[in-house]
Amino acid sequence: MWLRAYNHMTLTELNLGFNQIGDIGAQSLGDALQHNKTLTTLNLDDNKIEDLGAQFLGNALQHNITLTTLYLGLNQIGDIGAQSLRNALRRNTTLTTLQLSENQVGDIGAQSLGDALKHNITLTELNLVWNELGDVGAKSLGDALKHNTTLAILDLGTNQIRDVGAQSLADALEHNTTLVTLKLCKNEIGDIGAQSLGHALKHNTTLATLNLHNNEIRDVGGQSLGDALHHNTTLTELNLDDNEIGDVGAQSLHEALQHNTVTLILSLSIAYIYLHAFI
Repeated sequence: MWLRAYNHMTLTELNLGFNQIGDIGAQSLGDALQHNKTLTTLNLDDNKIEDLGAQFLGNALQHNITLTTLYLGLNQIGDIGAQSLRNALRRNTTLTTLQLSENQVGDIGAQSLGDALKHNITLTELNLVWNELGDVGAKSLGDALKHNTTLAILDLGTNQIRDVGAQSLADALEHNTTLVTLKLCKNEIGDIGAQSLGHALKHNTTLATLNLHNNEIRDVGGQSLGDALHHNTTLTELNLDDNEIGDVGAQSLHEALQHNTVTLILSLSIAYIYLHAFI
């Protein structure tokens, strides 16, 4: 049935999410993708696809010239699968969105994807939420961002990224001129990581959204980000919800809001911000 659907001359979107097609099903779809010339969106979320299935799909992407969006979230794709996707992204010239959230991609897989980003010229959105990248993986992606000229949205939430990884991403932001959204929620970058990102924001001229929700940021980090907002003119949304910023950090952010139009998202439990910055 899938193959007949792929041979359909007008089908542009196929949603097979939340099934159990596994690697064998992925192989059949991969074979079909090599010949199909109409499909633009394929959703394979939660399908028990592992590295082998990712390899079949990766091979297909090296030949397909129409697919723009591929959802592979909630599968079991690891570093080997990420390597196959790297090979695909280095050759593919049409895919713009790749969703790999809640898989098993580690630092080696991140290195492969980072290598792909250095060469790919079409991907605009990469979602790696809830994988196992760590600081090493963040560094690989940060290095890639220094060279990539198309990626606009990068989501690295819940990836065990700490201050070292945040430093690598911050370094990238000082060079990158295309990324507009960076999401790092539910990591552990802390004050040192926030300081690094604050320094980057003083120089970056394109980032519009920065999500640092739940990152163990306290007053020192809040101060650094507040200071950055005095200089940055492009950020429109900064999410600091569920951190541990107290009165000192709140004061710095409050003062920054007097000179910056950024939308600041904070827990209402931070009384100082709630009572002074928004009234």
